[in-house]
Amino acid sequence: MSAAAIRALKVVVFGLCLLPLVILTLQTFGVGGLSLGANPIEELIHSLGKWGLKLLLITLAVTPLRKLTGWNWLLRLRRMLGLFAFFYVALHFLVYAGLDQRFDAVAIFEDIAKRPYITVGMTALLLLIPLAVTSTNRMMRRLGKNWQKLHRLVYVIAILGVWHFYWQVKLDTLEALVYAGILFALLGYRLVDGRRRKRRGAVGPRSNHDRLAHPR
Repeated sequence: MSAAAIRALKVVVFGLCLLPLVILTLQTFGVGGLSLGANPIEELIHSLGKWGLKLLLITLAVTPLRKLTGWNWLLRLRRMLGLFAFFYVALHFLVYAGLDQRFDAVAIFEDIAKRPYITVGMTALLLLIPLAVTSTNRMMRRLGKNWQKLHRLVYVIAILGVWHFYWQVKLDTLEALVYAGILFALLGYRLVDGRRRKRRGAVGPRSNHDRLAHPR
């Protein structure tokens, strides 16, 4: 794929990643008859969190799709997708902290300590922050091999994200189980692929699978 086509594709993907936020904003302000329902704050918090999780899973899907299809240009989208995942997760927390808890630090810390699903979600967010901060080519060069080790945390973060969502929904767990199944398949693919490459006696450093960011 040409450089111009890649740039155009990035613009399209950028717009698609912003679309959920645009729709949620319209729903928040009741534009065009749209609504967040009877409990708008809760719906806004949950929707932002789900989009963060969806984009995180899409980011993890880039490498398997690239290997199965041979579309190497998919790697050029991975950093953007990963950063948008962090963006939605951060908004998820900020809406919770601001609209639900009114930025009451004591209440927020008590909630994190007393409610296990919030503890798990907060842990995932804290682990995402260093990955987002080190998402640039410059940080990759500075950290060297440590960058690769750090960005392997994305696997742990994805597990925590699905776990957080599963605990949060309580009764209607079907959607959470679907996400868990997708994550299981993605991680299972990596294990099988890693073993296959070992058997073939592959030489050289392991490829940078599914980090939150990826160099251009």
